[in-house]
Amino acid sequence: MADIILEMKNITKEFPGVKALDNVNLVVERGTIHALIGENGAGKSTLMNVLSGIYPYGTYSGEIYYNGKLCKFKTLKESEAENIVIIHQELALIPLLSIGENMFLGNEIRSSAGIIDWNKTYAEAEKHMRQVGLQESPHSLIKDIGTGKQQLVEIAKAFSKNVKLLILDEPTSSLNDEDAKMLLDLLMEFKKQGLTSIIITHKLNEIIYCADKATIIRDGATITTLVKGVDEFNEDRIIKGMVGRAMGDRYPERDHNVQPEVRLEVKDWTVHHPLYPEKLVDDHISFKVHKGEIIGFSGLQGAGRTELAMSIFGRSYGTNISGELYLNGRKTRLRDPEAAIRAGLAYVTEDRKTNGLLLNESIRFNTTLPRLDKISKRGIIDQDREKIAAENMRKEMGTKTPSIEQKVGNLSGGNQQKALLGKWMFTEPDILIMDEPTRGIDVGAKYDIYCLMNQMVADGKSVIMISSEMPELLGMCDRIYVMNEGRLLAELNAKETSQEEIMGYIIRDS
Repeated sequence: MADIILEMKNITKEFPGVKALDNVNLVVERGTIHALIGENGAGKSTLMNVLSGIYPYGTYSGEIYYNGKLCKFKTLKESEAENIVIIHQELALIPLLSIGENMFLGNEIRSSAGIIDWNKTYAEAEKHMRQVGLQESPHSLIKDIGTGKQQLVEIAKAFSKNVKLLILDEPTSSLNDEDAKMLLDLLMEFKKQGLTSIIITHKLNEIIYCADKATIIRDGATITTLVKGVDEFNEDRIIKGMVGRAMGDRYPERDHNVQPEVRLEVKDWTVHHPLYPEKLVDDHISFKVHKGEIIGFSGLQGAGRTELAMSIFGRSYGTNISGELYLNGRKTRLRDPEAAIRAGLAYVTEDRKTNGLLLNESIRFNTTLPRLDKISKRGIIDQDREKIAAENMRKEMGTKTPSIEQKVGNLSGGNQQKALLGKWMFTEPDILIMDEPTRGIDVGAKYDIYCLMNQMVADGKSVIMISSEMPELLGMCDRIYVMNEGRLLAELNAKETSQEEIMGYIIRDS
């Protein structure tokens, strides 16, 4: 008989105008890795927020049984007291505090006099860091360690709370392939020690690799649970459950009608770090993108791809920038982002929640923000024109929302990404720079974004795509530039290269 650690029965959760969960059921066995899958907005994170008490008992209907006991968590602390720990996609770490301070923040180790015992705090922090294989000093500041190590700090923090059920929401979304595999291997090792994990991820290959079972949620309802070794457990079957149909091709077909006209050319572009001017971030980079072309930039974290894109977009990153930039054959100097926007450039940031959108503002407000002049007369915003423009972009992007007055922060990740795209498409760009445009979103939303990219180049515009997912670059681009440590290593024809060749350049240069 299966040893059940968690059972969620008929969970229903509503927000104003939206039923986020509709009689969802979830059964998790002890000592397993259980994947929770669905499109953005399907209700996965909402379900885990119900479980952890972030959405307290009384704000939803249904029952939660943990270790056979009916639970009515009203706060996060109550669920943590039962050894349930949730790690969110946006890591809850304070950059200017040490690892040890972060691990016990809100859960301080105190002496009998009520004063924080720092010796014991750092000793305990180091013990739990070693559990997760983190070879750093507990005194190191969070800002001084990479994203992969920060993810390990969160897991070590969970162990400090004696975790028995670990929930990870998109744990690898900001990790490179090597760090992601290391994290998944760690979860599998913890499983051998009896830890139960629930993992939410859009990376289907990760589910196939590490999960024992996968529950699929669609439109707030449970569709099915697949069992490895019993059911068909592959990406095609999972996608069919997620979107309600089979997807024959992940990347929409297009005619590669690249025109000879060069839309953008960058020559000997050099960028230094804004805080450490002696540090070279991009070293004499030269590339070009033609009208009707999608080019890609591949490389590991720290390769300098994002810094390159931001520095081109109106010098919004870096110092001591040198080199030449040509738009449609004319040498141009874009002094700031406003000049870049007016010159026909748009930059879709990789960090939509921090740098891309104002989460407490409406879709309408966010959509028109980059080009208020388009909906203004004599410096006064025409609200009717603004509403029409925002509604048109919402429809064009396929953003699922009850209203353009909805706060962007209340949208799912995929719909936030569509709102971000709508904001930049409103500027009518000739060149769209997309930095990790499909990070943390589902296959259906990805396909929609790919279709938008194809439509742009079909209309004679150009797209620059930065992505850590090599299959995505190979499936969407005409040419791929490979970068490592601020240098350009290779220019490759996307149809004639492979993941192995791209990694070969990076490894040989490392």
